[in-house]
Amino acid sequence: MIRMNDFAAEPDELREAMLAAAARVFSSGWYVLGRECETFESTWAAACDVACCTGVGNGLDAIELILRALDIGAGDEVVTTGMTAVATVLAISRAGATPVLADVEPGTALLDPASVERCLSARTRAIVVVHLYGQARQMDAWVDLCTRRGLALIEDCAQAHLARWSGRGVGSFGVAGAFSFYPTKNLGAVGDAGAVVSHDVALNGRVARLRNYGQSERYVHPELGMNSRLDELQAAILLARLPWLEGFTQQRRRIAERYDDEIRHAAVRKLLPAESAEAHVHHLYAVCVADRDGLIEHLARRGVQSLIHYPIPVHRQAPFLSLKTDPQGLRCTEAHAATCLSLPCHPQLSNDDIDRTIAAVNSFQHR
Repeated sequence: MIRMNDFAAEPDELREAMLAAAARVFSSGWYVLGRECETFESTWAAACDVACCTGVGNGLDAIELILRALDIGAGDEVVTTGMTAVATVLAISRAGATPVLADVEPGTALLDPASVERCLSARTRAIVVVHLYGQARQMDAWVDLCTRRGLALIEDCAQAHLARWSGRGVGSFGVAGAFSFYPTKNLGAVGDAGAVVSHDVALNGRVARLRNYGQSERYVHPELGMNSRLDELQAAILLARLPWLEGFTQQRRRIAERYDDEIRHAAVRKLLPAESAEAHVHHLYAVCVADRDGLIEHLARRGVQSLIHYPIPVHRQAPFLSLKTDPQGLRCTEAHAATCLSLPCHPQLSNDDIDRTIAAVNSFQHR
C-alpha cells in the first residue's frame, strides 16, 4: 500500500539522529523548558525570518496564546475559514472570542478576501489566515487589508513549514504565526508540539509567560496562564529533523510537479498552481472530484491510500452550528468539502510509487 505517510521508510541516518537526540535529553536530566527548547526556539525563529519564537504544546494552543497575548477575547470577533482543521476555530473559541467564518476561493480553498470583507464588523479584532495544504498566497493583500482596518493578522502556519512568499517566511507577515509540529506535519515531532513566531518581542514575552501558568518569575504569577510548554524531548527531536526539512520539502515539490504535469483526467480537477515555487511546500496534494467515494475505492483497489482534508467544514460541526458566517453563505467551502481528496505526497515516496499513483488516478472510471 502506498501510504499517505510512511515514517517506517524514513532514512536510517535520520532515525539514528533522533535516537541520539533523545539520549542527549535523558542524559541531561532536564526535561521541561531547558536548553533544547531554547535552541530550537532560536533556530526556528531564524528559519522563519522573525525575531523570536516560543515553543508551546501544540498548534491549537499556539493560536489561543497569540489571541490571549493580544487581549482578544470576550466580545471580540475573529474572522477565519471553515475549510481548516477544527483546531483553528476551537482556539478562537477557547480564547473567549467569537469565530466568524468567511468563504474560500474555489481555485485554492484559501480564504476569499471579498468574503472576509463582508464578515467584518465593529467587533472584529483579527483575521486568522490559514496556509491550507502548505500554500501562501496574496500576503500583500492580507497585510494591506489588516492595516487599513486596524486588525491583527494572525497566520495559521500548521501546514506550511518553510513556505515563503516574496522572499519572506510564513509567520513573518502578521503580528504572529502559529505552527504545529504534529507528527504528520512537514516538520513533525513524535507527539504534540507547536510554536508561536513573531517580530514583536513584547508579544513573544507575554506568550512565554502565558504558556507557563502566567509566571513572570519562579512562583510569581501576575496573570492567569495555562500549561502549554514544548518539552525537551520534542524540542530535541525537532532539532534532529530540521536539517532534513529542506530536502524533504524539495521532494514534496517534485512529487507535486509530477502530479500537476501527469494527472490528466477530465473528472479530476487540480487546484491552481502556486504563485511561486517557494510559496508552496505541499504538505498535502489535494484534487477535487465529484465522485469522490468512487475514486477513493478505485485508488484503494490499486494499493493507493487517500484521505479527505476536510470532509465536514467547521460550520457543519455540532459545536459550531450557530456560528456567524458570510451573509452570502459558504458555497465554495461546502463545494470543496464535498469533493476534495488528498493524494500521497510525502518525501519517502519512490518514483515507482509516484508512477503508480498517477496511473491509478488516470485510470479511474467515474460514474
